[in-house]
Amino acid sequence: MIEGFVFGLAIFVTVSQLPKLLGIEKGEGDTIRQFFSLLSRLDDVHWTTFAVGGSALLLLFGVERFAPRLPGGLLALVLGIGVSAALDLSQHGVAVVGKVPAGLPPVGVPDLSAGDAVALTGVAAGMLLVIFSESLGAAQTFATKYGYEIDPNQEMIALGTANIGSGFIGGLAAGGSLSQSAVNEGAGARSELSPIVAAALALVTVLFLTQLFKTLPEAVLAALIFAISHLYKVSEFRRYYRVRQPEFWLGLATLLGVITWDVLPGLVIGVVSMLLLVVYYASRPHLGVLGSVPGTPGAYGDVGRHPDYERTPGLLALRLEAPLFYANTTPVRDRVKSLVGASDPPPKAVILDLGANGQLDITSAEMLDDLVKVLRSAGVDLVMAELRAPVLEMADRTGLLDTLGDDHVFHTVDEAIHALGTSEQQ
Repeated sequence: MIEGFVFGLAIFVTVSQLPKLLGIEKGEGDTIRQFFSLLSRLDDVHWTTFAVGGSALLLLFGVERFAPRLPGGLLALVLGIGVSAALDLSQHGVAVVGKVPAGLPPVGVPDLSAGDAVALTGVAAGMLLVIFSESLGAAQTFATKYGYEIDPNQEMIALGTANIGSGFIGGLAAGGSLSQSAVNEGAGARSELSPIVAAALALVTVLFLTQLFKTLPEAVLAALIFAISHLYKVSEFRRYYRVRQPEFWLGLATLLGVITWDVLPGLVIGVVSMLLLVVYYASRPHLGVLGSVPGTPGAYGDVGRHPDYERTPGLLALRLEAPLFYANTTPVRDRVKSLVGASDPPPKAVILDLGANGQLDITSAEMLDDLVKVLRSAGVDLVMAELRAPVLEMADRTGLLDTLGDDHVFHTVDEAIHALGTSEQQ
């Protein structure tokens, strides 16, 4: 889902910068509408602007390809300012940054009434979701690329602190930006020192150097943001499709949500799709029929995956390979009854391995209680193995243990098989 979100953001940012690169008016609506609007206006391309932006792109990609240790972003910035000033590009129709206000903003408590706070709550919740998700997505992308770990709690604390500070100076909402992170990486940043240096330079810039950016072409800024092109996860999505298609469709749904609606709706689509996928898999757990592993006494495995494993005559040993909870009780019950009915001859007893369960909810306990009664009414006994302490405690509280019987609970499948086998012989 995060990969789809990052891919969608990369497309979102790229399309939003194309008009600046081509010198045409930006369209309205979502990313797809903006893209088709741009295609309809290709006759209006300002070729001087495109030449400036294209040159900056060639410089950036050339430095990345042939001289990766050079700060390509900084070179493009300096050359863009210098060439624009020397040729007076603004007089040739090239959009430039223009006047940038200098000085530090005043510090003060925001004038916020109770009514304003209520009205802003919904917007703030959406911003929180988007900012934190985009920040975490960008952080995880570069953490994976360079082989280090991130702490989401630490990221949230840092973002919260930054936004509190931003509120006191009337600043914008602060968050980790995918495009700016890509530009930072392209400039050669490799450690936490880079934002400290950037903050110091930003402070010096807003105090003394804002006039230098007056002639900077906006096409050069767009080219710098195009540095996120390596975040297009095409090869990664091909791998998802090849390895596990449901996860490919999950990522694609998130990506399409970002570019067809917006960042927040796309994120919501991804989260909902992910939860639905979790529920789908959780509600259909695998129930394996166990057989003894040849040459390994006391070991049992799934005969469906290993046909050479030997089942114990007269017994049906089953292992639930996922936690049993309210959402999957009915499929599990039906599967047990189906396996019993398909056995020829019918088993004398069923051994149910619940080792995957760390706890038991009321619905599951009631289903197991009912299953014990149904099977015994059909002449098939039911015993359980690998029950953890919380499961046993819940079975006792709900009355399941009384229905099952203490002597029908075993530590291991092997112990249950030997006990039932001895009982059968007697």
